[in-house]
Amino acid sequence: MQLSLSVMSPKPDHTSEALLFSQLKGGSERAFTHFFERYYPAVTGFCKQFVYDEEQARSMAQEAFINLWLNRENLQKPEGIPSFLYTAAKSKCLNVLKHEKVVRNYRNVALAEKEQNLNLEVLNALDYDSLSLTELQENVSRFLEQLPEQTQIIYTMKRVAYKKNAEIATELNISIKTVEAHMTRALNHLREALSDYLPAFLIALFLD
Repeated sequence: MQLSLSVMSPKPDHTSEALLFSQLKGGSERAFTHFFERYYPAVTGFCKQFVYDEEQARSMAQEAFINLWLNRENLQKPEGIPSFLYTAAKSKCLNVLKHEKVVRNYRNVALAEKEQNLNLEVLNALDYDSLSLTELQENVSRFLEQLPEQTQIIYTMKRVAYKKNAEIATELNISIKTVEAHMTRALNHLREALSDYLPAFLIALFLD
């Protein structure tokens, strides 16, 4: 399995990069957008090598960028940004792969052991520090608890288990429109609740 980490857009000049990095640390959404546009395709591609699903890979990459924003003041230099992003992506990929393994074991379905174990070995071999979105996720969980039970269930099935609307509708014996209505309610609630924690650009990214 060949792992690609280096597919990046052309680098800007060092002066421009240093300025944008400084602005990012200071909370500039414009600077953040620059680094997002530069690294997002590569981080998404990295995730896709392990989860094989475009939508899920995009979601995981987006969480990596949210993590970058939340920890921007701890960054030391521009060159640390891709390592930071791949660290966050690695952590998310590992969590998903381990969860899938538990689910398959629970269902007594034979694992595709060679490929799955290889994926875990490759990810574990990436020597990055462990990062998480624990605080933000705790806030999201607290906000979700304020919603009706079925809305919470549908949001979790969609955003945690990565199920499609049609799958959720079938499993809960409801219409797809009902699923969409519950998701709209949950997203509107979270959009308002997260306004104190994230800038508008990142809220849209997180809830996309």
